[in-house]
Amino acid sequence: MPFIDRTEAGRKLAKALAPYKDQRPVVLALPRGGVPVAAEVATALDAPLDLILVRKIGVPFQPELAMGAVVDGVEPIVVRNEEVIRLTGVRESAFNAIRDQEIAEIERRRKRYLGDRPHPQIAGRIVIVVDDGIATGATTRAALRATRMRNPSKLVLAVPVAPTDTLRNLQGEADDIVCLEDYEDFDAIGLFYSDFAQVSDTEVIEMLARHPVKSQTIPG
Repeated sequence: MPFIDRTEAGRKLAKALAPYKDQRPVVLALPRGGVPVAAEVATALDAPLDLILVRKIGVPFQPELAMGAVVDGVEPIVVRNEEVIRLTGVRESAFNAIRDQEIAEIERRRKRYLGDRPHPQIAGRIVIVVDDGIATGATTRAALRATRMRNPSKLVLAVPVAPTDTLRNLQGEADDIVCLEDYEDFDAIGLFYSDFAQVSDTEVIEMLARHPVKSQTIPG
């Protein structure tokens, strides 16, 4: 296994991102699995840590297969995978129903995880988006597009492991991609970790508490 657990993966990823330390980056984690990885990166880079709330829109009869994704915001950003929608024959009404369920889940998580926590300034800063790995890339693409709309000076995607072809497809979405391990033959992210236990809401809240946003914040 390339990685023992998410904490070890985060430490290894932080070493690869070391050149950014003196450039005042902001680290955004995709919860829940990306938070332990991002926490290690934020610690090593002495960077503020925040969340970017993204939910996969799964095919009704195969929820793990993404037909799109939605990102939190004043107006949620929806990214569609038209090929998956076409091949699976999912109707627009079904897509919209699952989309709305995921928007409701994002709202729940925002209240639970962040509460009144201030957000670090994004505009004009280097922003590093971190997850524990990439599969289809649907949620990652949505997260990057939403972050780009907040006008960072540079947008970086950083993950421990991903499929080679997915990384190629994401090249235009980020200014820099840092991935420690990529494979042409890729099944599930968890296969590359010895310990891939689910991260709980409580663990996310505790990790955020250990990384308070101290300055240069914006409300809401």
